[in-house]
Amino acid sequence: QVHIVESGGGLVQPGGSLRLSCAASGSIFRTNAMGWYRQAPGKEREWVALIINSGSTDYADSVKGRFTISGENAKNTVYLQMNSLKPEDTAVYYCYADAQTVVGGPSRRYWGQGTQVTVSS
Repeated sequence: QVHIVESGGGLVQPGGSLRLSCAASGSIFRTNAMGWYRQAPGKEREWVALIINSGSTDYADSVKGRFTISGENAKNTVYLQMNSLKPEDTAVYYCYADAQTVVGGPSRRYWGQGTQVTVSS
């Protein structure tokens, strides 16, 4: 089994910063990519950012220039540094890992339980 645990959410004022952390553990042979989605109340889950094991990153247009994703491959850990936060960034943030549990096996997506980020004055 693969377990995904997020941390770092909380309440922050507009313009502030938060850093989310996510760690994947368990029977992992290789993590091919990790990333974040978010879901605001009454809205569909939307993709936020990803990092692949080569180190390449990509971001949703809504967070480009404000959010930075980074990772430690050896630790199957990823971080999301969120700066210049806006009220519209309020959401539950979900971490995922695309991982293989055996050599030559399929890559499957595993999800965390989510961490709440609230941006409000």
